[in-house]
Amino acid sequence: MTVWPTIARFLADHGATALVTLAEAVGSSPREPGARMVVAPDGRFTGTIGGGALEWGALAEAQALLAAPKGSPLRRIDKALGPDLGQCCGGRVTLLIERFGPADRAGVEALAAAERTGDLVTVASIDAEGRLQRRIVSGADAAGPGAEASCRRRDDGSLVERFADSRTPLCLFGAGHVGRALAAALAPLPFRVTWADPRRGAFPDQVAANIHCVAEDDPVRILVGAPPSAFVAVMTHSHALDLDLVIAASSQGDFPYVGLIGSATKRARFVAAMRKMGLPADRIDRLVCPIGLPEIADKDPAAIATGIAAQLLIAREAVRAGARSSAARNDVAAPPRRGGRHG
Repeated sequence: MTVWPTIARFLADHGATALVTLAEAVGSSPREPGARMVVAPDGRFTGTIGGGALEWGALAEAQALLAAPKGSPLRRIDKALGPDLGQCCGGRVTLLIERFGPADRAGVEALAAAERTGDLVTVASIDAEGRLQRRIVSGADAAGPGAEASCRRRDDGSLVERFADSRTPLCLFGAGHVGRALAAALAPLPFRVTWADPRRGAFPDQVAANIHCVAEDDPVRILVGAPPSAFVAVMTHSHALDLDLVIAASSQGDFPYVGLIGSATKRARFVAAMRKMGLPADRIDRLVCPIGLPEIADKDPAAIATGIAAQLLIAREAVRAGARSSAARNDVAAPPRRGGRHG
C-alpha cells in the first residue's frame, strides 16, 4: 500500500480519514513496526496491522476519533496483547491513530507527491495542538541504527518513518490461460507486475491496480528497462519467443528469479541453446523450469497459477532475507532452482 496517496484518496472521497500506525512492538506481535492501515469514517479500510482483536479494536478507535472532529487529532494506544486482548502473542504494541480532515489536505498532498517519487522518509514530532508534524528528511537525518525499518523512535522522542513501495517488480510474459490465472492470483500479493504480450486483445478488460498491461511487438525490449531486482516469469504462446526472453533475461544476469513454464524436455532444449550462446553455467542454473511448486500436480490454470504465485513468494522471501543478512556485501540470495510445472 502506498500510504499518503491512499490517505489523499480517502480524504477526497470521504472528507476525513484516519491513519493507524503500529509504531512500536516489544516481543511477539502480529505485524512489524510501520504496519499501517487507512480508515474511512464508515469503517472501510485498506492495509492491515495484523488482524484479530488488535485490528478490530483499532478500527473502532479510528472511527471514534473520526466521529469527534473537534477533539485531539491524535491518539496513542498501548496494548499488552495477552492480558489486554486475549491473543496468544506475548508482546506489547503501541498504536498511533491520526485524524485528517479538509484542513490537512495540502500537507497530505505534499507527502503523497513525495511518496510517489520513491522512498520517502519523514521525522515526526507532536506539536502544540497535539498532532504529528512531519518533515521530509534525507541523508544523515534519515540514517542511524535501524534506518531500514519503516518506523523507529529516536532518542529525542521523535519518530522516523519510511514510506516506500515494498512490492517486488515482476515482468510477466504471456496472456494465455495460465498467464491470466497468474495475473489474477498476483492481484493481492506484493508484486508490481508488468504484463506483456505481443497479441492485441489478449488481455482481459479489467486487471488489478498492481498490474500494467503492455501490448509489445518485441517483448524482449521490456527487459532492457526492467530494474535489476525484477522477477521474470515466461509463459508465452510461442516457444521461440520464450527462448528469446529467457536468453535475454539470463544474459543480463541481475534478475533474482527467471521462471519458465515448460516440461523437463523443454528445459533441456533451452539449456542446450543457452550453452551454445555462451551463457555462463551459473546463469543457466538459475533458470527455474519447470515453474511452480512440484507438490501441486493439478493442471487446472488456477491451480498452476497458485503454485507459481507461491514459488514467487518463496523466492521473494529468500531475496529479502539475503539482502538483510548480507547488505554490507550487497549479496542477494538465490531463489529455488527447480519448480514443478510444465506447459
